[in-house]
Formats: sequence, structure tokens, C-alpha cells
Amino acid sequence: MTNPFFEPSTLPFGMPAFADIADEHYAPAFEEGMRQQLEEIAAITAQSDSPTFENTMIPLERSGQILERAAIVFFNKTSADSNAATDTLEEEIAPKFAAHRDAINLNSDLYGRIQLLHDGLDSSELDAEARYLVERYFTEFTLSGAGLSDDEKATLRDYNSRLSSLTTKFEKNLLADTNDLAVVVDSVDELDGLEASEISAAASAAAERGLTGKYLITLILPTNQPHLSVLRNADVRGRVLAASRSRGIRGGECDNRALVLEIARVRSQRAALLGFESHAAWVTADETAQNPQRVADMLGTLAPAAARNARAEHSALEKLAGTEVTAADWAYYSEKVRAEQYSVDTTQMRPYFEAERVLRDGVFFAATKLYGVTFSERYDLPTYHPDVRVFEVTNDDGSPVGLYTLDLYTRDSKRGGAWMNSLISQSELLGHPVIVTNNLNVPKPGAGETTLLTYDEVNTLFHEFGHALHGLFARVTYPKFSGTNTYRDFVEFPSQVNEMWMLWPEVLDNYAKHYETGEPMPREIVERIHASAAFNEGFLTSEYLAAALIDQAWHRISADDDVTDVAAFEAQALADVGLNNPAVPPRYSSTYFQHIFANSAYDAGYYSYIWSEVLDADTVEWFTNNGGLTRENGDRFRTLLLGVGGSKNPLEAFRDFRGQDAELQPLLNRRGLN
Repeated sequence: MTNPFFEPSTLPFGMPAFADIADEHYAPAFEEGMRQQLEEIAAITAQSDSPTFENTMIPLERSGQILERAAIVFFNKTSADSNAATDTLEEEIAPKFAAHRDAINLNSDLYGRIQLLHDGLDSSELDAEARYLVERYFTEFTLSGAGLSDDEKATLRDYNSRLSSLTTKFEKNLLADTNDLAVVVDSVDELDGLEASEISAAASAAAERGLTGKYLITLILPTNQPHLSVLRNADVRGRVLAASRSRGIRGGECDNRALVLEIARVRSQRAALLGFESHAAWVTADETAQNPQRVADMLGTLAPAAARNARAEHSALEKLAGTEVTAADWAYYSEKVRAEQYSVDTTQMRPYFEAERVLRDGVFFAATKLYGVTFSERYDLPTYHPDVRVFEVTNDDGSPVGLYTLDLYTRDSKRGGAWMNSLISQSELLGHPVIVTNNLNVPKPGAGETTLLTYDEVNTLFHEFGHALHGLFARVTYPKFSGTNTYRDFVEFPSQVNEMWMLWPEVLDNYAKHYETGEPMPREIVERIHASAAFNEGFLTSEYLAAALIDQAWHRISADDDVTDVAAFEAQALADVGLNNPAVPPRYSSTYFQHIFANSAYDAGYYSYIWSEVLDADTVEWFTNNGGLTRENGDRFRTLLLGVGGSKNPLEAFRDFRGQDAELQPLLNRRGLN
């Protein structure tokens, strides 16, 4: 049978032919895809004609289509539905894939042609998107080391290959250890505080592992786990947090400490080779932040106020509890303080957050009101897992937008966290439509049981759907600029903005209805939520900033630094900024910090969430002051910001939309950091 990756899919919107794809197809597709793309690059550099946009940039953008098709499907599978065969192949293919990228990015002849085009931009007649394409390629090739000597390139290739293997191993270790550390509970009495659907999900998870009659609390990626806020049994709370914090530090083959040290060391050596004092300096040179000092200045400005607020919150918790409140107890007692001070109990909201209503009458409804798009479920298209759902997205004039797929539930074969991927990236040059997918990790209840989401899970769905809208709406000429292919410290901005619609009255009234009675969520609950908006922000900001500062600390070491103790290094990094509060552990500790030590592309960039939240808070204020959920506002945001993808400098796109640079004050107000 012909390898399904060798030709474009003939299915609607180019949906990958998942029904025809088997594990044995990936390796040949990677091999053929890499071979073919290198031939295409060689054809560009073999030309005797002087470089032009048409004979250099266009064929470069057209190259590697087999590889692109295979890589998108394969790496989506290794994230969302891995197995032993794909795990083994990923470890084998990672260094080969890194070497292939180097063969292109370090190609001196190709770089020379791009450099000549870049040097002639001032006299060229290229349109704005084409000019920006040349600028981006020149910058990225330069930062990748294309101008190094042959000997230096050989060393760089070794670094890149090594890092590819190390980060892949880190991710595999983390998934295995996270699964292994799921907490087994013998008695339902120990789960006092959980909803019936949560208990059902725990029983189903245990049964899937052959633990009939027991209950399994699976772990999600961050340090703090959802059940900590409601479990009444302090011992079980302690076991859950201890399991979460134990990932990657228990010895054995899944211990990630040596990997953390080696990844940080090799990254620092690579940065030095490329002419930078640290990995953070190399990364931020091609971000809106521009350098790590600007990042440090912002994080350092916020940290003291966040730590101060967290200490005050801790005192209030201990006053209520009448005893010491540990990190494992914080979420539980903070919910009690929230209830006492604001009469807010987020667990009371779960019956109003039935997953299907949240999706159709909340997430989709808001998008329809803002952008005029509609969503129709497609049952005729194949997916990579039975839990995945497919929706066709259509403009109000009937024209197609693309496909949206949702993979809601957790499973042992899926990595933790929540994310958005593109299965097909739009570009006019290639005639590609667009398919985006959202992945979450919601526990799946037993057969026939209703899926009720937590407050945080609803927020996460709105957030990830913001990424999906960015991917769906971008309309660009060149593949390089498709969807969310923009600066890392900007890419979270559209998704953060989309969170605002979760509690917007018109949206909330449409979806927050009791799953049994259909009664709307009482208005006073929502009013109390708004009144308590800044509650616990000291903790939330501190745990986030702690993780961001750990990331910066690891990636600001120089090639001459000799770090040998992961725990000590992390503790010192937190002590240096006053965030070493044992009751407020970082959102991620180093050995399970997937964002920065796996293949998640947030290394030296975890700061980007709060960096882009400055733009987000300013934009939320703009929407609020300009009528909120209207087509006029949505069309402006879609046209001037989401629609440009990565085809122009993102801060220019923001100014086009907002009419000015973002101000910091709305963020300080939101997080209570004044």
C-alpha cells in the first residue's frame, strides 16, 4: 500500500487519513521527506542565476511537504496518543530531525542567497509580507549559526543533536513517572469532598489499570492538582501533592535531574558558540523582549508585591484553619476563605459547567457573536483517537474557515497539560486550508455519566480555544507565517484575551445552566466571583513567577558555570527574589518543567505568559470600554490581529488594533499588585 504521507490527503480540508496511517508509515515518510527536502534545497543553491524572491524564497517555502505532513501527524500522536512504537521512534528520529534542520539552517550557500536578498530590500519592490519573509529568514538563519565557520558548525550540530535526544528523553520520563505516581485510594470515604462524577472518573481510571474496587487520582502537569481544593482528607491531600512534587527525583530510569543539568549545560555552551552570554540572551534576541534584562526587570518588579500578598493570604488561611497550612492544604483552605469572605465556592459552579454546554453554548457561542462563525460537527471524518471530535467552521456568508478538533479527556497515552496544534497550516502559496486541534486533560467519567468541568477547566478551554481561533483565522500567503507562528512571548496574548468571555454575562447566561434542572447559574454567584477577582492572586502570581524565574535562572547560566545540584540551584533562584515560601511551591519544579526541558519551545520563554498578559489586560479593558461582545469589535480584532498570523511584527499588529502601545496598569489592577 502507498504510504499515506507521500501524497496530500484527498479528504475534506486535507484531514489526514488517520484510518490509513499505521505506525510503520512514519519512519519511511520521515526518511523520504527529509531526502526530498534536501534535494529541493540543493536545487535552489545550484542555480547560477542571481538570487531573487521567486527563485529562492518561493521554492524554499514550497519545500518539505512530505516531511511536514508526516511530522505534524507524528508529533501530534506522540503528545496525544503515544505508544511503545512511537516512543521508540521519537527517540530515534529526534536527533535525525535535528540534523536535518541543521542541514538547512546552516547551509552557507542558501544563507548567502538570503543575505543578498536581505541586503537589497531597500531597493526591492516586494510587498510587505514578502519583505518580512526575507527579514525573518535572514534573522533566524543568522541566529541559528549559518554564519559560523565549518568547524563551529560541526560543534553546533553536535549540540543540537544532543539537545534533541535529551529533551525527548525528558518528556518520555515525565510521562512515565506521572503515570506511575498516580495516587491509589482504597476507600471511597477517603475521597470525601469530590463530586460523584469525579469519583466515577477515579474509579474508571483505576479499573483501566486493573485496580478494580479502588480509585485512582491521576496527576496533571502543574504542581498543584485540582482535587486539592476539595478533598477533606488531609492525608490524601498530602499524598497527592507529594506525588506531584516527586516527579523526576526518585532515582531510577525516570529521574530527570541529570537531564536538567545536561540540557542547561549544553544550551549554555551552544549560546556561547553563537556569540551570546547565555541561552536566555540567545532566545530573547528574537522575541519582543529583546534581552533577558528586560525580562528580569519586569519579573523583579512584580515578585515583591506578589510575595507580600501571598504572605498575607497565608496568614488568613492559618487564622481560619487554626493550624499550620502547608502547600498541600492551601487550595483547600483558600476555598474556605473565599467562601467566608466572598461567599464564593467554585465547587458550587460545577453542576452548571456541563462540558457539552460549555463548548457549544459558551465557547462556540462567544465566537459566533464576535466573529460570525458557526460550528457543525462532522462525523464522517477520521480522527487519531475515538475521543476526538471534529467541527467544520464556517463564516456567516457560508464561506469555509477550516476544521476544529477537540480532544478533551485525559489518558495514560497523553502528556499532561493543555495545548493547541495545527494538523494543516493555512497558506495561499500552497493552497492549504486549516485544521487546528485543542487538547485538554479532563478526567473521563464512567459510561453514561455526565462530564462536569471545574472552574479552571472551563477557563482552560476558553484559553486554548483562543489559540485555535488564532490558527483558524490567520490568512497569509506564506507557510512560515501561518496560524500561531509568531513570537513566543506574543503567542499567548490572543488565547488570554479569549478567557474574558467565560464570565461575560451574555455568554455565561447562555451556557451556565444546571445539568439536571436546566436552571441558570444564580446571578449572585457570578457577582461574588467578580468581587473576589483579586482573591488568592498573591499565591497564583507567586507560583507562576517562581516558575518563570526558575526558567530564567537555568537559562542565564554561562558556559563556565558548574551547577551540580538541581534542588539547591532552584532553591537559591527562588531565595534570590523572595519567592522561597514553602507554602507556595513553584507552578513547575525543574524535573517536571515540561515547558522548558522537553520539546515545548518555552525554554527561556516561560515569562511570555505574563509578558503577553500586559497586552491582554489592556485589550480586555479596550473591549469592555467599547461595547464588549459585538461583531464590530470582533471583526476589528480578527482583521487587524488574529488574521495576520505571523506575517508582520506582532507589536505592530497590536498597535494597528489598539491604536497605541499597551499600558502596564491594567495588569497590576487585575493581579492586585498596585
